[in-house]
Amino acid sequence: MKTKTLAISLAALALIGAVSYGSYRTGLQHSVATPVTKMPGTDATETKSGAAIDPASGKTVLYWHDPMVPGQRFDKPGKSPFMDMQLVPVYADAGGDSGNVSINPRVQQNLGIRIAEVTKGSLTSSLEAVGNVAYNERELTVLQARANGYVEKLYVRATLDPVRQGQALAELYVPDWVAAQEDFLTAKRLAAQGGDSAGVDLIDAARQRMRLVGMSEAQMRLVETSGKVHERLVVTAPVSGVIAELDAREGMTIMNGAPLFRINGLDTVWVNAEVPEGAAAQVRPGNAVEVRTPTRSGMVFKGKVSAVLPDVDSTTRTLRARIELTNRGQQLVPGMFATVNFSPGVRKEVLLVPSEAVIQTGKRSVAIVAQADGKFAPVDIVVGSESNGQTEIRRGLALGQKVVVSGQFLIDSEASLRGTALRMGDAPAPTGNTATTHRGSGMVEAINKEEITLSHDPIPSLQWGAMTMGFKVPASGLPQGIKVGDRVDFEIRPIAGGAFEIVSIAQTVGAKP
Repeated sequence: MKTKTLAISLAALALIGAVSYGSYRTGLQHSVATPVTKMPGTDATETKSGAAIDPASGKTVLYWHDPMVPGQRFDKPGKSPFMDMQLVPVYADAGGDSGNVSINPRVQQNLGIRIAEVTKGSLTSSLEAVGNVAYNERELTVLQARANGYVEKLYVRATLDPVRQGQALAELYVPDWVAAQEDFLTAKRLAAQGGDSAGVDLIDAARQRMRLVGMSEAQMRLVETSGKVHERLVVTAPVSGVIAELDAREGMTIMNGAPLFRINGLDTVWVNAEVPEGAAAQVRPGNAVEVRTPTRSGMVFKGKVSAVLPDVDSTTRTLRARIELTNRGQQLVPGMFATVNFSPGVRKEVLLVPSEAVIQTGKRSVAIVAQADGKFAPVDIVVGSESNGQTEIRRGLALGQKVVVSGQFLIDSEASLRGTALRMGDAPAPTGNTATTHRGSGMVEAINKEEITLSHDPIPSLQWGAMTMGFKVPASGLPQGIKVGDRVDFEIRPIAGGAFEIVSIAQTVGAKP
């Protein structure tokens, strides 16, 4: 009986102890829990530490802002003072003010985002241009009359006739040549009779006269060796080539200084290549080239760029690169079409990214860098040459960084929705007073001491559509007579914090009161 009573007593004590411990734990937990209070006028709650929590997502809110004016921050939710809309929260895990945007990997896959690594290498591109073969003007020779005379006989009768060096071109009768020959032969006979130094001087003077009237050294030797006067002397080709111009005709009278023949040599020729203006930086004098022509299929002519002419064709926007080629066997004829391949010189290694990763905004080049934990940030870069889908990076990126090559604008859109500072456009967010102003028109909706609210039409210079928003009133105040309901023309400028201030405002001329 005593044993039974003792067992019942022990069971009752155990039950009382368990109940007491449970009450103690409940009270302890209640005493250490963080109190959460509801923020007045909103569904958001606030912890004892002051951090706001969004009840819909449970995330900690850093601040609220207007996505259209992301530079202005607010510590409480509510209606935007700039637009007719509610402020949007920015969460602690959304990148804050770091200028980054974080995107879930699954969302990245849905957006089709592709990433590539910054590598090091050299661009092995080559530039091709079209051109045509032309005479080498440095091999041009002009023959002209050095005294009055007559063309007795013409051995070359048409332009583009080929001639060899020393070949007879024409037979001329020049009275001054005949007189000079007679004087020379007379001086020679007198010198032979006298046998003194005076006779030698006389011969030298007569020889100089033949030279002055235009006789060549070969013609003077002919007179001296033959010992007789040659009334008609033959003019020969001083170089090999083709007759580019023929101004002499058989039987015509020629005057002193009149052109007779123009001979172009063909041992070397020029190829004038039309290089696009944008690629002219790749062409330099001394660059090795390979030339091919449809006429000589399968043959490659190698040479170097001799000059890049300082003249841009206003129609084709090309520069002319001059290539000088040795024309063995005269296989290249002026007027032929040619394809010129400008082989690149030895280039050092540079940083390379896929050309898709470079975003040209008009005033700057931007790449989006992929960071850890799915974050992205824009970087201003300076680009160099581009070839075969690769672009040289001169500044802004480092070896091994990862850049986005597909989906950049979707990332930019995602950043805009989240209100981060990621921007790829040309216009940075205003940070202070600036001389840039923008004009618009609209209707006055409300006026207070510091702000005027306008329902304005689209403002093209800011790429704004029609909307209702508030503008800061200038320190001088608004002009008298401006009231709610008036149709006004105004001028605004950006100020600190992403807001805009009225510069001038006046009632629209002709608007009904």
